[in-house]
Amino acid sequence: MIDSLIANTPLAETAAALRGGALDLLDYLDALFARQEQVEPQVRAFVPEPDRRGRVMAEAQALLERYPQPGQRPPLFGIPIGVKDIFHAAGLPTRAGSNLPPDELTGPEAAVVSGFKNAGALVMGKAVTTEFAYFEPGPTRNPHNLAHTPGGSSSGSAAAVAAGLVPLAIGTQTIGSVIRPAAFCGIVGYKPSYNRIDPEGLLFFSRSADHVGLFTQDVAGMRLAASVVCNGWDKIAEVVRKPVLAIPAGPYLAQASAEALAAFSLQVDALRAAGYEIREIPLFQNIADINRIHRQLIAAEFAQEHARWYQQFKDLYRPRTAALIEEGMAVDPEDVADARDLQRLLREEVLHIMDVNDVDLWIAPAAPGPAPEGLNSTGDPIMNLPWTFLGLPAVTVPAAKAANGLPLGLQMIGQWMMDEEMLLWAEPMQALFGM
Repeated sequence: MIDSLIANTPLAETAAALRGGALDLLDYLDALFARQEQVEPQVRAFVPEPDRRGRVMAEAQALLERYPQPGQRPPLFGIPIGVKDIFHAAGLPTRAGSNLPPDELTGPEAAVVSGFKNAGALVMGKAVTTEFAYFEPGPTRNPHNLAHTPGGSSSGSAAAVAAGLVPLAIGTQTIGSVIRPAAFCGIVGYKPSYNRIDPEGLLFFSRSADHVGLFTQDVAGMRLAASVVCNGWDKIAEVVRKPVLAIPAGPYLAQASAEALAAFSLQVDALRAAGYEIREIPLFQNIADINRIHRQLIAAEFAQEHARWYQQFKDLYRPRTAALIEEGMAVDPEDVADARDLQRLLREEVLHIMDVNDVDLWIAPAAPGPAPEGLNSTGDPIMNLPWTFLGLPAVTVPAAKAANGLPLGLQMIGQWMMDEEMLLWAEPMQALFGM
């Protein structure tokens, strides 16, 4: 047995060592597979694959032959990545955590997967997802405590990064499926501005709300990964001051548990002591309506995506997934159109509030509390929902420990399409909390 299911695997440092030749790629992968043999049977982050090691090592050898000179290697040379199993990846079946025939779920390789591969990354494998990225869980466990959920729907992606099985993984967020599992697993999760990462090649849940997101252990590594796959990334962006932070006061914030709010209060105190200006601004006074409308929208669009499959394979869907499809089929198309209009209008309103108050980032708990015990639930995404609805960029960093020892994250939300600045500001904030 190993001492810990958690391992330190910072992406930025690892990528630099592989690019520069300080770390031999084949030796690195040998060590990673040795760890996987010990950890994966307990965490179960990846979809089983026959001879995963043989495939990856052959691809690594081909990569070394293509880029023999360290000075000429691409930015993610040799970095193994986990791919949430709702993205297509060449040579690997897509099952989406479901019982549907994989032949029904085929498609061209996802743009984000190809983007990372073109930058030198190696696909370690498909990471476990809940059924079609909704609430029916897979077998993955939280590496901080195997009796607790890692969160969903990007369960395997978050757990694989936290357990040191890969330094980078791809996920999606339709409500809270990047920020929440990242917080539960004590790592960095990044949900970009809507469509900042090309979603093509994804089995869509809701085309109006789906975001491709990423998991790393370090914000510096997240910046590196984002620079490879985010459209129009400004690689020379810089910030010359601390951001002005805002707390979204009111019923939205009150959705968090007493423990999460107490930890958040201490985080706010630490930020103020470090020189950050923080303002309390009422926001989302109608959060119950926003929650309801977002659910209607994604249910309706989920039903549309699954219309043909559900008609043919209804008996293969698990209960919660089938119930969402049935719910979505009953949503009035006018309500869907109204919801899309509200997305735009509410985003404009929130951005106006940020502008008139000179706010750079909103801050809030990343989840209502730590990862719940048990594997039947993946936890509540309610603290992420409005930001996903608006399409604003968000990042979470590990910032505290709950009474039971599990991680708690701090969520930061930036201005529309200002992902670069958000991540630059997040890096010293992660260092401040030292988690």
